[in-house]
Amino acid sequence: MRDLNDAAHGPRAVGQAAPAAAAQPGRDTRPARTRPPQHRSAGHADAADRPASSTTAPGLPAQPGPAGSLPSAPGATVAPSAGAAPLPPGSSGPGGGGRSAQDRGAARELFVELRTLPEGSPQRAELRDRLVRMHLPLVEHLARRFRNRGEPLDDLTQVATIGLIKSVDRFDPDRGVEFSTYATPTVVGEIKRHFRDKGWAVRVPRRLQELRLSLSTATAELSQQHGRAPTVHELAERLKISEDDVLEGLESANAYSTLSLDVPDTDDESPAVADTLGAEDDALEGVEYRESLKPLLEELPPREKKILLLRFFGNMTQSQIAQEVGISQMHVSRLLARTLAQLRDKLLVEE
Repeated sequence: MRDLNDAAHGPRAVGQAAPAAAAQPGRDTRPARTRPPQHRSAGHADAADRPASSTTAPGLPAQPGPAGSLPSAPGATVAPSAGAAPLPPGSSGPGGGGRSAQDRGAARELFVELRTLPEGSPQRAELRDRLVRMHLPLVEHLARRFRNRGEPLDDLTQVATIGLIKSVDRFDPDRGVEFSTYATPTVVGEIKRHFRDKGWAVRVPRRLQELRLSLSTATAELSQQHGRAPTVHELAERLKISEDDVLEGLESANAYSTLSLDVPDTDDESPAVADTLGAEDDALEGVEYRESLKPLLEELPPREKKILLLRFFGNMTQSQIAQEVGISQMHVSRLLARTLAQLRDKLLVEE
C-alpha cells in the first residue's frame, strides 16, 4: 500500500521518511485534507521544522520523530494537529464571543450583588458608581445620535447619564433582560425630554426648524472642508436654496433658546444683561420733542406763539393768559386747541 504522504501529496521527495504512515490493520489510511501551498519568507520557520506531532494526520497517534525527519519541499503542507484545543467561548480570538459576553456576565453579577446590599451603605454606593462607569460607552453612543440639533454634545451626554443612573437604580436582573436593552429607552427618553424643555422658546414654523438643522450640518461640513466658516453664498449653493432662505434660517436659530436678563454675560463676576440696559429718560425724550417743535413754532403767528409759550413754558393758566393778551378765556382755549392740532398734524407729516 502506498505511503500516506504519497496519497496526500503525490510522489514522496527523495530521502523523505514516513515511518508513522505504514499500513497497519485497522488503521484509517484515507488521505488528510490539505491546504493550498503557502509561500513563506526566509524569516519564517517551515512546517518541516516543527515537531513531528504537528504533521500527523487525523486519526493517527502522535509519534515524535527527530528534527528534520520531514525535510522541506516545495508545495509541502501541514495537516492540523489532532491535539489542538479549540478557542474557548468569550475569548478575543476567532470563533469566540469577544469581551462583551464577559462584560455582560460580570455586569449581571454586579447587579445581583447590588440588590443584596442595603440602601445607603458605602458598598452599595461604590458598586452603583462602578456600574454607571461600565455603561458610559452606551450613554455616549446614544447621545451622539442627537448631535447637531442645537445642543452641545457634552450637555446631551450629561442628560443621558442621568437616564443611565435611573436605569441602574431600577434594573432587575431576575427578569432575564439585558441591561442595555432596558436602559436604552430610558436614556433616549431623558434626552428627548431635555429637547422639549429647552428647545424653541419662541415658536417658529416647522420649515424653519428643518432648515436650521440642514444649515447646522452644512456649516459643519463646509467648515471642515475649507478650514473656515462658510459664507452665505456657499451655504446656499450647498443646500440649493436662495441666500434669503439661508439668512432666514440663520435668524430663526436665535429663537431656539432664550436667556434670562439676570444671567451674567460671561461669568459670575460679569454684570447681568439687565444691568447694562439703560432706563427710559423722560427729560431726554422731551429734548427730542422740543427740537422738533422749534421750526414749527417759528412758523406760527405772533399771538398764537405767545399764548403757547405762556401756557407750556410759563406755566400760566388760561385766565392769566387772557389777562396778559387782552382777550377772553374762551378765546384763549380755542386758540390753544387750534394751534396744538396744527402742530400735531405737522409732526405726523414729518415722521
